[in-house]
Amino acid sequence: MAFYPDKFAKKKDMTTQETIDFNRIAEAIHFLKSGYKQQPSLEEAAAQVHLSPYHFQRMFQHWAGVSPKQFLRYLSVEHAKRILKETGASLLDTAHETGLSGTGRLHDLFIKMEGMTPGEFKNGGESLHIHYQFAESPFGNILIASTTKGICYLAFAEADPLMAFENLRNHFPKAYYQEQSDSFQENALSIFQQDWTKLPAIKLHLKGTPFQIKVWDSLLKIPTGGLTTYGALAEKAGFPGASRAVGTAVGSNPIAFIIPCHRVIKSTGETGQYHWGSHRKDAIIGWEAAQLEHPAVL
Repeated sequence: MAFYPDKFAKKKDMTTQETIDFNRIAEAIHFLKSGYKQQPSLEEAAAQVHLSPYHFQRMFQHWAGVSPKQFLRYLSVEHAKRILKETGASLLDTAHETGLSGTGRLHDLFIKMEGMTPGEFKNGGESLHIHYQFAESPFGNILIASTTKGICYLAFAEADPLMAFENLRNHFPKAYYQEQSDSFQENALSIFQQDWTKLPAIKLHLKGTPFQIKVWDSLLKIPTGGLTTYGALAEKAGFPGASRAVGTAVGSNPIAFIIPCHRVIKSTGETGQYHWGSHRKDAIIGWEAAQLEHPAVL
């Protein structure tokens, strides 16, 4: 039987200043990207999000570590095609052979994935005890949840915490839920800070078919700052020609950001759709590229 914290009855809005700032940044990124042919100015972008040019520049620089103009370069089709060319071979071989070694291989080195047994999620997961918490990230509020074996869910949360919780509960409708932090969650949350120096393995405990698990595991091989296409991912996962089915598995990814489905784009170099919004996908792709070249202190 699910456990509902009393605070749900009182807390109707989980918006924080960090989330407000990110929403402004995401809107500005969309404005700059959609109007790149007109080369909108800093003043125009700032006005779009109702900030002065000075405050907008400071906010953006703090968040990304680069200027809005530099950031936009990471979202260009030309940049995406170059990264696809550079990291395409690494997806089929090894990322060490590209310029994206070091931190770019950390997903592969530190994230351990285990699939749930049929007994663990049968009957709606009634045997599972799930801890969860709401937390902040550079890309808005998130809801993260874990079993006794590892992280089972991470999603960018809506403004209504009850709705976010119900989305989690739909995955395991008969599990026992308790709002509580644990070491699995804290280890996973540290990934947003890009500080891997003292990080033990991030453990994931996933409900999925063997096909989905294989696709999600292949996603972990895409280095930070790297990109791939659905076709290339299908080949890497061992299912050449099954790009449509692989795309469905990518869209079913239950662990946002950590399993980097945002790094799969169209073969044209366009970023394409994302379960948690195309604006957020653009922001994450550009942020990762900026962090790789200009690490920022958040």
